[in-house]
Amino acid sequence: MRLYPVACLFLPLAWVACVDSKKDPGASGSKQMPPLKAEAFILRPMPFQEKLEVPGTLIAAESAEIHPETSGRIARLFLAEGQNVAAGYLIAKIDDADLQAQFVKLQAQLDIAQQTEQRQSKLLAVQGISQQDYDLSMLQVRNLKADIGILQTAIDKTEIRAPFAGKLGLKNISIGAYVTPASVITTIQQTQPVKVDFFLPEKYANELKPGATIEFRVTGSSLIHTAVINATAPGLSLNNRSLNYRATVQSKDPSLLPGAFATLTIRLEENPAALMLPAQAVIPLARGKRVIRYSGGKTEFVDITTGARTTDQVEVTSGLKAGDTILISGLMSARPNSPVQIDKIQNAGITQ
Repeated sequence: MRLYPVACLFLPLAWVACVDSKKDPGASGSKQMPPLKAEAFILRPMPFQEKLEVPGTLIAAESAEIHPETSGRIARLFLAEGQNVAAGYLIAKIDDADLQAQFVKLQAQLDIAQQTEQRQSKLLAVQGISQQDYDLSMLQVRNLKADIGILQTAIDKTEIRAPFAGKLGLKNISIGAYVTPASVITTIQQTQPVKVDFFLPEKYANELKPGATIEFRVTGSSLIHTAVINATAPGLSLNNRSLNYRATVQSKDPSLLPGAFATLTIRLEENPAALMLPAQAVIPLARGKRVIRYSGGKTEFVDITTGARTTDQVEVTSGLKAGDTILISGLMSARPNSPVQIDKIQNAGITQ
């Protein structure tokens, strides 16, 4: 019972404290968030040349499999494996004894037919025979000459020769082997100069023209070689929607072998006023890309379209203009139309 007067003294003080706490807005713990601190980048036009790296394959300037044109048994073989030969070099000879015998027979028949034609020509001059008899003898001579020509062609086909100057491959037959037109005797490649085949995606199909120079290097070598584009395919490949290019290598380096893998460096036409943005400033979305622009002390989210890119920069093709200030840090913390304080401008000391 003696404690009641003391408790009554504290009740008025508690009520005053509650009233004061309602009047003081700071007592609730709510405070205004400070502005976001971030680094920025000012878009300025600058020259930019897009550089592509694409794979390619070295090929021979000319390449062919050597097949016989007729069937028969190999009588002689002059195949110098791995050696350079001139056009027309005799690689192999098929046995043609039967054809030679027929040739001798027809040649003898032709000699007699020609003698007969000469005698009848003299008789025709003195009206000793009719014109028809002379024409028949002349026809016989011409038929025999035609048969000899056909036979000579068959004999020529028994000689297997190099179709062009180049380097012979490994032999696939030996003397005495029976061959047919389906048999592969060897291969031949013209390796000076070599060419390089490569593909460019559809978007770059009109960027390179015949006469343009490209650079490349082959696996296992740091040497840079140059090649000049001399032709393109007539249309895009249906397999990869890319355009096939062929270029002729300028150097005559014997280490450049057909079939080697090449890495090509292609420099496209320079854009003198490209808008390049640091790659970390771009926010990827499910459908497109976005950046945060500094505008009037606040953030503004802007959708953009990008073009070429390097290891650390991205080309902006639409959505921004020269002079725009773009945030490059604090992107995850930024909210639309929220205050922002620029601590540092990355390219503040660069003028263009």
